[in-house]
Amino acid sequence: MRIVIWHGYLLGGTGSNVYTRSLARTWGRQGHEVVVFCQEPHPERYDLGGARVVRPQLDGPLPVFVLDRYEDADPLLLGEMDAAERARFVAVNAAAVQAELPADLLLVNHVLLGAPVGAALGAPFVVKAHGSELEYAMRGNPQLTRWAAETLAAASAVIAGSEHITEVLDELIGSPHLPARTEVIPPGVDVEVLRPRSRDAALAALIDECHRDAPNPADDHDERAPDEGNAERFASFLADPAPTVLYVGKLSEEKGVGLLLEAMHDVDARLIVVGFGPARAELEQRADDRVLLTGPLEHRHLRYLWPLADVAVTPSVFPEAFGMVAAEAAACGCPPLVARHSGLAEIAARLEASYPAELRHLASFETGDVTDLRRKLSALVALPASEHRRLAEAARATAVAAWSWEGVADRIVALEKVG
Repeated sequence: MRIVIWHGYLLGGTGSNVYTRSLARTWGRQGHEVVVFCQEPHPERYDLGGARVVRPQLDGPLPVFVLDRYEDADPLLLGEMDAAERARFVAVNAAAVQAELPADLLLVNHVLLGAPVGAALGAPFVVKAHGSELEYAMRGNPQLTRWAAETLAAASAVIAGSEHITEVLDELIGSPHLPARTEVIPPGVDVEVLRPRSRDAALAALIDECHRDAPNPADDHDERAPDEGNAERFASFLADPAPTVLYVGKLSEEKGVGLLLEAMHDVDARLIVVGFGPARAELEQRADDRVLLTGPLEHRHLRYLWPLADVAVTPSVFPEAFGMVAAEAAACGCPPLVARHSGLAEIAARLEASYPAELRHLASFETGDVTDLRRKLSALVALPASEHRRLAEAARATAVAAWSWEGVADRIVALEKVG
């Protein structure tokens, strides 16, 4: 098959970026011809399974849902763009994609601006709703919601990563305006790369990966790159096998990292915080010597870090489409502990189905409840080794059965064939 993926952003970091590159890699390895449209300035840094990358040249701002710094792009909140700027962005991208058609499958990311780009092409297309566009841009903005409804109606199908996203789509757009086919297909996990490892082997490999990181000095610091000196800090911080809690994600208020830091008081464990974002400075001020902040890490690091942790926490207080990092932690045999809401609740439910009955309550905690989070963390890090191993094995089995990228890729291809 010839598969074209339109994605307006980068290939590293956040969920939709990882989703795009992972699908491209999987389809490429399966023998499909894959073309990816994105704004990634360094596609050579990623294994895309032979997929070809095209970067449309923008002549205006890059519409985003949350402001971050982008290399070679001028980001502007979608809600703050005027109609002419939005139309120009769609026209530039549609013209670039048109040059690569026809395709057996055209997949566009995000309801906005994926659906407008797809609708402008006049060819069958499938939209992947990620959730960030729904919550950060469309909610509370009738103009953007109308535009989404008008363009989404042209799609042959919509893919939602969770039942939560289908509910949000129905709430914001309304089922009469949605395509007849809306399929729940969760994001995937590379279960071959992300797998359990022995402590000694994982720690040695993690330190080796950190030694390969490019310099990132404090006086010229890139917040999107790993902190300089992580190899030495990990070697010291993880020298003994004390209980370890891990957070991986954006460092922002809505992700609940501050809540996690507060919950760690009176928990007999240390905490590793991985990520970048506007809350980092505040978190550094609040952190004591039991907390290590590393800056963002890549999957080449995380594949070794997750097996070193006793629990991976996703404490978000804002709706999440799915909870990719929780599923990835599970694949590594690191039991996730997630806030019980939105797509994260569906992660918890899948884990609970495979957990021993007496341990099912340790998959989630009440959203925003620092006391419940502290209680669950304390229970998890205090589990006897045999009980923790049962959780780890069940988490891994769930990831393999429910969230492999091969299964996700096959389901999307089958969806278009049926359509």
